Amino acid sequence: MPLGGPLGISFGKQIIANRTLYRWVKPVAAWYADLCGYRKMGLRYDDLLIEENPTVEKALTRLNAKESYDRVWRHRVAMHQSVLHKDLPKAQWLKPQDDVRYLTPLIEEVEAEARERRELDTLEVTRKK
Repeated sequence: MPLGGPLGISFGKQIIANRTLYRWVKPVAAWYADLCGYRKMGLRYDDLLIEENPTVEKALTRLNAKESYDRVWRHRVAMHQSVLHKDLPKAQWLKPQDDVRYLTPLIEEVEAEARERRELDTLEVTRKK
């Protein structure tokens, strides 16, 4: 499944391109991200992606050792806090500017390679006469 949602539709680029619409949507998006609560557990957005997807699995294998270790550590801390039914102390919450996408570029790269592989596999060779 593409990252744009279940239908593969994403309006992110159009919203960013339209400054007026961006000013309206940005506060709502920030409010929604805070409401989700994953930053209160120390997680990043890309930590929430479903790992059972073959594309995500392949992208996870491409992470460098430090980023992979950090991801596992964030998951362990979040699970521990979940068992305790508590959020992290406010000083340890992930700040919005630190919530950067580290896995999404790798997923897009894997999807592009898969698309290219499908195109090459279905390529028809015609002989010149």
